[in-house]
Amino acid sequence: MTEAQRSVDVTVAAGADVSYQASIGAGSKIWHLAQVREQAVLGRNCIVGRGAYIGTGVTVGDNCKIQNHALVYEPAQLGDGVFIGPAVVLTNDTYPRAINADGTQKSASDWEAVGVVIERGASIGARAVCVAPLTIGAWALVAAGSVVTRDVPAHALMAGVPARRIGWVGTTARRLERHGEVLVCPDTGERYCEEGEALTRLGDDGTVAPHDNGEGSGH
Repeated sequence: MTEAQRSVDVTVAAGADVSYQASIGAGSKIWHLAQVREQAVLGRNCIVGRGAYIGTGVTVGDNCKIQNHALVYEPAQLGDGVFIGPAVVLTNDTYPRAINADGTQKSASDWEAVGVVIERGASIGARAVCVAPLTIGAWALVAAGSVVTRDVPAHALMAGVPARRIGWVGTTARRLERHGEVLVCPDTGERYCEEGEALTRLGDDGTVAPHDNGEGSGH
């Protein structure tokens, strides 16, 4: 990191490897043995745990937590408030090979990196694997040990190998409770209606809430 980047309340532990070409937001903390590569952009107040890897050009929003030994390969994009659990892997190669068909070793020009996009507030549980390319919607929750192979709707609760939707969660990650045709968050009281594989947040009058910003919709 440059001297200017170090001066804006960024903590880099001894033993962390942070490129001088990376951009780290104020208040962020990079812990021991973590690596942040060139052109990576981390927002404000992020935490990158011990041994985690942030690939070249990865973008991370504000207030994200990337736990110990997580591997976030380029060109992943993480929105604000995303949680990446311990030992999570975000892949970037749909057709992985070490060599070409003629036996020569593959170089950077022999394959095309594809990324995982994780939208605002979503959480990926420990040791889950997200197989790019795919998008995980806002406030979704992927259970520990899952293997995600397709796009995930906002607020979806995903589990299994391969991961399937087994329910819906609210903004606090608690499972929504069904009350007739309405789903209710037990923590906040927020109400939602289910429309196929999408969820829509309802206002106090029972209609679709305005200015939802995609938090309660599929994609």
